[in-house]
Amino acid sequence: MRQAGRYMPEYRALRAKHSLLELCKNPDLAAEITLQPVERLGVDAAILFADLLLSPEAMGMKVEFVKGEGPLLHNPLRDLAAIEQLRGPECAADLDYVCQALRQLRKALRPEIALLGFAGAPFTLASYMIEGGPSRDYAVTKRMMSCEPEMWNALMAKIVAVQSQFLRNQIAAGAQAVQIFDSWAGCLSPSDYETYVLPHTQALIAALAGRAPIIHFATGVSTFLLAIARTGANVISLDWRVNLAESWKIFPNLAVQGNLDPVALLFPLNELRKRVEELVSSVHGAPGYIFNLGHGVLQQTPVENVRAVVEMVHEYSARDAVSA
Repeated sequence: MRQAGRYMPEYRALRAKHSLLELCKNPDLAAEITLQPVERLGVDAAILFADLLLSPEAMGMKVEFVKGEGPLLHNPLRDLAAIEQLRGPECAADLDYVCQALRQLRKALRPEIALLGFAGAPFTLASYMIEGGPSRDYAVTKRMMSCEPEMWNALMAKIVAVQSQFLRNQIAAGAQAVQIFDSWAGCLSPSDYETYVLPHTQALIAALAGRAPIIHFATGVSTFLLAIARTGANVISLDWRVNLAESWKIFPNLAVQGNLDPVALLFPLNELRKRVEELVSSVHGAPGYIFNLGHGVLQQTPVENVRAVVEMVHEYSARDAVSA
């Protein structure tokens, strides 16, 4: 999950002076923001500060972040001609500012701190590009997906080509693992995911095979975790709506990341500790577990609580190491 954000006063100070796109496109500022939670929280890995919509903008979409409304894409895709006019993998070169930030970060970080890159999954990016922003029902996206297969497959193929090149560039610049976010996949039925989305996600991950570990994260997909297990990812990141230990049985040969409810970070520390301990204990002794939230940090979260969770997990990890 994005570690830096509006819950941190350091981030808010920078955000007051710059737009989100300015922060993303300035390698010095993006690196500075990425380092803020590492220095403040003591986490084990740094997650690049960037945004999913950098790729669609490079492809030719007109992206704007509107206060109170979120991201807007002013030229949503409605026909095959518009899709064909989108730029292909060559536009990944325009995203070199992301790679510049990664190179800076790898030099700045201690060797034991892992550096993660990320990008949007094909379905989530396609839904943004078709709807023009977030949606409640994704009706336009689903109609194209089901009723205009030529348009849908052309768009997804182009996104896969761009994202695979973008992620290869991130890995070459120093990202030791990359996470693919399918934030809107939970709006789909299991059959629609299997038919229209899974093959394209598999194609993206296959294009990165052997370069770095791939983490796949999707929200609201508890009804089709068996399909998620077939994406080809090395790590499956789960949201808080599923039982972590039980879900892991679906993909026993993969690592798992997650899945504390972000709202728990608003609880008193005694209740927060209880939640963290229950989660960690549920997968006690299982190899390949990465503790994380089940989604991003909420804006109203006290920084002290986030730091406390990191310390709790380190405490449990040290205890397990001694007992082993």
